[in-house]
Amino acid sequence: MNSKRYGWVWTGIKVILLAALVGTIWFIFSNSMKTASVSSSASGMVLAFLQKVLRRLGHPGLAARLTDHMVRKAAHFCEYMMEGFFLLLVTRMLAGRRRRLLPYLSWPALFGVLTALTDETIQLFYDGRGSLVTDVWIDFSGVVMGMICGLLFLGLWHLLFGRRRDDTEF
Repeated sequence: MNSKRYGWVWTGIKVILLAALVGTIWFIFSNSMKTASVSSSASGMVLAFLQKVLRRLGHPGLAARLTDHMVRKAAHFCEYMMEGFFLLLVTRMLAGRRRRLLPYLSWPALFGVLTALTDETIQLFYDGRGSLVTDVWIDFSGVVMGMICGLLFLGLWHLLFGRRRDDTEF
């Protein structure tokens, strides 16, 4: 694939990745702006759904031990894992041909922890919500896991499509 011939494809991929990153951050912040009762209701519905699925899969004991707290923390982890994945890909995409590893890891990590801190700060201003340092750590661990998934994705990309300079921008 010639990069000049398929430049519009790469432009489209860049736009999609950037939109996915912005959408993920918007989703994270919009969830933080909900009051405690609305947030609790949403996580309660997810909890009921997961318990139903676990029972149908033949794990009633596991369904009984699943709590609202676990669902909330797992949701935070997953949201930030998506953010870390998109942050790494967008950073790699914007860096162009520079191949140094440190910027690909430090910038997404910095933006990820800043998003987590902002998220916890937003929650201070809504009824019934609070801010916990442990939540920042959970969020940041999600960012790191997303970055690891992003690195694995890029490694697979290069394994499948090669590392020819003219062919790929990732």
